This record gives sequence, structure tokens and C-alpha cells, in this order.
Amino acid sequence: MAGNWQTFKKLHKWPGLIISLVLLYYAITGIIMNHRELLSGADINRKYLPANYRYNNWNNAALKGNLIISPDSILVYGNIGIWLADSTFTEFTSYHSGFPEGSDNRKIFDLHRTVDGELYAATLFGLYAYDQVSEAWQKLELDVDSERFTGIESRGDTLYAVNRSHLYKGKSQGIRTTFAEIELLAPEDYVNQVTLFQTIWQLHSGELFGLPGKIYVDLLGLITLFLAVTGILYFFFPDWIRQRIKKNKSSVRLVRVSKWALKWHNKAGTWTFVFLIVLFLTGIFLRPPLLLAIARAKVAPLKYSHLDQPNPWYDKLRDIIYDERRGIFLLSTSEGMYALEEDGLRPVRFQNQPPVSVMGINTLEHAREGAFLVGSFSGLFLWQPEHPEIYNYARAEIYRDNPNGRPVGDYAVTGIITGTGGKQFMVDYNKGVIPLWHDKIFPGMPPDIINESKMSIWNVCLEIHTGRIFQNLTGDFYFLIVPLSGLTGVIVVISGYLLWWRKYRKKQDKA
Repeated sequence: MAGNWQTFKKLHKWPGLIISLVLLYYAITGIIMNHRELLSGADINRKYLPANYRYNNWNNAALKGNLIISPDSILVYGNIGIWLADSTFTEFTSYHSGFPEGSDNRKIFDLHRTVDGELYAATLFGLYAYDQVSEAWQKLELDVDSERFTGIESRGDTLYAVNRSHLYKGKSQGIRTTFAEIELLAPEDYVNQVTLFQTIWQLHSGELFGLPGKIYVDLLGLITLFLAVTGILYFFFPDWIRQRIKKNKSSVRLVRVSKWALKWHNKAGTWTFVFLIVLFLTGIFLRPPLLLAIARAKVAPLKYSHLDQPNPWYDKLRDIIYDERRGIFLLSTSEGMYALEEDGLRPVRFQNQPPVSVMGINTLEHAREGAFLVGSFSGLFLWQPEHPEIYNYARAEIYRDNPNGRPVGDYAVTGIITGTGGKQFMVDYNKGVIPLWHDKIFPGMPPDIINESKMSIWNVCLEIHTGRIFQNLTGDFYFLIVPLSGLTGVIVVISGYLLWWRKYRKKQDKA
């Protein structure tokens, strides 16, 4: 048995020394990611990040779409915010007046102009209207469960907007617009389920139990920091402390610090080891390769959790567009594409569905003759709801479904740009702007847009937390950083608890 305890000691000591440094940045980035809106004004210049995070040819979801407001005035929008361009896309003027500082506050999902000329923007942190008098954007004060608005559409003077859970309807009055919240009815085939990925993600972040859950996970992050630092202190410094004591008796204070660190290292680890194991294990399922095992699985929402909602469309709505030909709204959701009558409340699922990546839809635009362009990380497709065949628009061929294929297509589409002459450009996350069906080259990014378009601290922390930021150093091996770190963390926590239990049991026997 003594040999087993020596094995546990080695498993706790040496992997613990290695994983402590990793856990430091996991804890710090995790805490920051739990407070995105609070830190939304903090950015990092992309020039300080690896090359693949810098803008080149409008990549990294710089552009999502555009809005032509006159023959020589085009508004382009996306992760770079909103810019006013001329008809050739060579001259750009910032159109951000009124938005708070920070790239997260200028993350635009949709831009819409009504028949009376009013402009509206759906952003990560709210719905905005453009004040024609002050020439600045103004946030509309709405009582909403989520400020993440993803789509805007209008019919005459009636404005429709969707956030992740509800449809909002109001009369277009610019900055004076008010909305009524509409909770859509469940579709006929409704089953109260959520994705397993969503459940594990919210359990990992604590959001599954609302604000108290997030605060508790923040506390676990602080405890992880403490365990990492005290573990390093205890294992690295005893020899140095003994040498200091021999030279200087006053250094006995260092011994007290070391003993205090060991005492509370053991207590903190013992009190939270089960929760730390859950934290580490849930984390490894949020990234490939283990993510692939749960990506499409669904489960019943955990009772009394944040996902146990009466709203059947909670966190499922993604975009909205009106179909003049059919006289209906097309509602994009995480469950697929649905038809919604103008005055209806119950969406009806289309039998024929366009391909959409599990990461969600990025483009839903009118095409021609009742067809629509649907873009996501699966590619760009021409979809006509009643037609059984779907056209792979980027590859100029009929789409053939491959359920065992890659979750990411040949093109990771983040947007579509249409010029005043009708020329279209596809926006790929990695390659940037690509011409469609013509050889017209889209102008490059002006230096002032590159300089002004930084990366939010939240996004930087996400890249660190997922290991993607190390891709340039490790290549495809970065996929294994999260699972290996998580499993190592579990081994260190379990072995540490077993060592403590042995010591505790010996004390009890002596007593």
C-alpha cells in the first residue's frame, strides 16, 4: 500500500507543478469571461497578438453585411462596427458616434433601414436607433431578458426585431420607438429539450444557476489560483527557506508563510475537490475532440436551472427576414428554419432545410426568384424553401448532404457584401472577402479601420482559454491542450485529496 501512496504523491507533485502554470491562466481568463459586459470597454490592439488574429482582407468576421442607403453611400458592418463607404468601397468614414467604447459594444449583427429612412442596429449589447438630429446612435431602453439582438426587419412602418429568445414588435419612430415583447408559441413537434453542449457550457461557467452560479464559479477560479500559487510555493521554496533560516534567524517568518500556505492549500482543495473535478471535466467537453461527441446531443433541461424555461424559444432565435413572395417571415433558429405568419405566433418548420453549421447562421439574405442565401461555417448555399435541391453557391454545384462530414465546410462564411452594381462578395472567416461569379477585386482594409478595430479582452481570453491562441506554436496539437489540461487537473485534484485523507485518517487513529 505504501507504494500506492508514493504513486499518488508523485501524481500530485510533478503533474501539479506543470499544471499549476496552466491553471493560472485558465482561472484568470475564466473569471474575465464570466463578466463580458462589465469589461466590454477593454480592448487589446491586434498587432500584439499572433498574426492570424490581425486583419487581412477583411478576415476574422470583420464584415457581416452592408446596407446601401444611396447610390454613393453604403454602410458596412460586422466586428469592425459600422463604417460609411462610397460606392467603390475605397473611402470609409467612422459611423460609431453614440456607441460606447470597446469593440464588443460595436459588434453589429444586423443593420436595417425602414421605408421612412430610420436606421436601426442590432448589437451584442442592445438595439440602437440612429438619431438624425444629433447624428449619433442611441440605445433603445427595453425591458429584455437578453440584450443580444440578432435580427431586424420591417413591414411598412412596423418594426420587428429578435433577440435570442423573443420577437419584438413596434411602430418605427426612430429613437422614440417602443416595442411589445412577443413570446412565440411552441411548434407542433416541440419537445422540451436543450443541447447537451449548452448544458455543459452553462454548468462550466455557472450560468446554469444564474448569477449565484456564476459567482460561485468565479470563487472556484480564485480557489484554483490560490491552489496553483500555494502549490508552487510549497514545492519550490522549502529548500530556499531552510537556507535563509541558516543564514538569518529572522527568516522564520518564511516558515510560517510556508506552513500557512500548506494548511490552506489542503483545506481549500479538500472543501472544493468535487466541484473542481466537475469544473475540469465539463471544460474538456467544450472543445474538440470530445466536443464532437456531444455537439448534436439533446437532453431535458435540468429542473430549476437557468435552462428550465417556460419559453419554448429560449436562446434559440437567430435571425429574421420577410419573404414578399410568400407573405411570411423566415425565422432562423438553432432548431432550423421556420415560417412565421405576419400576425401569427406559432412558427412552422420548413421540411426542406438549408445546411447550417452547429456554430450558427451568419448570413440570411434575399437572392432571386424567392430564393435566399444562407451562410455559416458550413459554407454558402442558395436555398428555396419549396425546392428539394439546395445549391452550393460558393462551389457552383448541387449540394450533397454528408452527415459524417466535417463540421466546417470549404468556406467558413461570416457575411455577404453586395455593391451598388449588384456585384456580390462572400466573406470567409479565414480568407476574407472573396468575389462571387465575377473577377472584381474588393479593396483592402484601410489603415484607419485596422488601427481602430481592436480585439475585446473577452475574445482574447476566450482564445487563450480554448487554447486556440497557441495554434501558431503547436499546430494542430492545440486541440489537445484543453483535454490534456483538464484530465491532468482531475488527476492532481484526486491524488491530492487521497493524500490528505490518508493524513487525516492517521490523525483520527492516533486520537
